Amino acid sequence: MSIYDFEVNTLKGEEESLSKYKGKVLLVVNTASKCGFTPQYKGLQEVYEKFKDRGFEVLGFPSNQFAGQEPGESDEIAEYCEINYGVTFPMFEKIDVKGDEAHPLFKYLSKEAPGVLGSKSVKWNFTKFLVDQDGRVLKRFAPKTTPQQIESDISKLLK
Repeated sequence: MSIYDFEVNTLKGEEESLSKYKGKVLLVVNTASKCGFTPQYKGLQEVYEKFKDRGFEVLGFPSNQFAGQEPGESDEIAEYCEINYGVTFPMFEKIDVKGDEAHPLFKYLSKEAPGVLGSKSVKWNFTKFLVDQDGRVLKRFAPKTTPQQIESDISKLLK
C-alpha cells in the first residue's frame, strides 16, 4: 500500500486519485483558517513555488477537528486561502484527520509516520507529512515546524 491508493475530493467536490501525484515529492498538510499556525499558508506557498518545477506538490487538507478552527465550507476555504495567502497548491475538501472518522489517508499517514513517543494521532492543525516519489511516507513534522525548516528535507529528495 502507498499514498497512491487513496481517493480524495477536491474543494470543488471532484474525486481525485492521489496516483495523479506518482513520481512527485509531496508535503501533505492538515490546515485551518483560524489557527495560530494559519500564517504557515504563506510559507507553504513559498516552498511550493520554489520546488514545484522540480516535481514537488503541497497537498492541503482542511480540518475542523481542533477547536473549530476551520468552520468554513469549501468555497469559503478556497477564497480565504487565495485572497489572504495566494495559495495555488492543491487544496481538498474538509476532512477528519484523527479519531474513528478520520479519512483513510490520514489514518495511513499517521500509522506510517508516528509522532512524538510513537503517537499515531494528529495532534493539531498544520501537522505535515513528507512523502517520497514512490509514495512512501518518510517523516512527520510538528505544527510548529515551519515549511522553511523542511526545505532541506524536500531538496534532498528532488532530482
